[in-house]
Amino acid sequence: GLERLGMSDRIHQAIPSEVSLHAVGQGALGIECRAEDSEILEILQVIQHQPTAYRCYAERAFLRELEGGCQVPIGVNTHLDGDTLTLTGMVASLDGQRLIKDTITGAATEAEQIGIQLAQSLRQQGAKEILDEIFAQIQR
Repeated sequence: GLERLGMSDRIHQAIPSEVSLHAVGQGALGIECRAEDSEILEILQVIQHQPTAYRCYAERAFLRELEGGCQVPIGVNTHLDGDTLTLTGMVASLDGQRLIKDTITGAATEAEQIGIQLAQSLRQQGAKEILDEIFAQIQR
């Protein structure tokens, strides 16, 4: 953002996205329209960016499979190299003492399945217990 604004001199530290994972869908724009509105759907295809769509499909499937939302510390980083999508996901406890992180790579066309597989992997590594504790605290 600062570079785009011509303010690169104000950057003191660049934090790689591999270190500081972002929220699901961060930076992606979504546009909704009526499913039966073929004219608008055709117009929207012009601005459809398939690489971004693949990233979003994977990230949203990951979040959905974990049953997460904006109140839980779940982070992602998605990298697309040609037709290969790499998804890194993380679940942390509210106090930051426990963190589970993993990465899965696969075909970009299987983006949703990659997100689901990563969520299942994190759950098996203990993310379910962390999320159960968080949801219990949120409901108080």
